Amino acid sequence: MKTATQFLDDANAIVERIPSDVAVRHHGEDGVFVDVRDSADIAASGTIQGALRIPRGFIEFAADSELPYHNEALKKDARIYLVCGLGGQAALAGKTLKDMGFETVFNVGGFKDWKEAGGPVEPG
Repeated sequence: MKTATQFLDDANAIVERIPSDVAVRHHGEDGVFVDVRDSADIAASGTIQGALRIPRGFIEFAADSELPYHNEALKKDARIYLVCGLGGQAALAGKTLKDMGFETVFNVGGFKDWKEAGGPVEPG
C-alpha cells in the first residue's frame, strides 16, 4: 500500500521540476502550458496566459488520442509545462502523462511562483 507522499515522491523522481523563471522564458515558444487546478481555483486567481485548463482528474481523458475528449494540443512529442497550486498536482499529472508516453513534461510548480517570476497571466 502506498501513501500520498510516496505517490508524490515517485512523481517528483520522474517529472523534472523547473524554476518558474525558466518556464517563463519558454512561454510563447514551443510548448503547451497546462493548468491542472480545478476551475474554482483558476477563477479565483487567474492562470497562465494561453494555458489549457485541464483538471488533474481529467488529464488522462484529455491526453488519450483514442477518446472523444482528447485535446489536440496534447501531442506525445510536445513540450508540456504543468502548473498547479504548489507543484504537487502538477507532478502527479506529469507522471500520468509520462506513463502515457509523453516524452517531455515539466513541473512548473505553483501559479503564485509563476506570477512572481513575471509570467504573463490571464483572468480565470
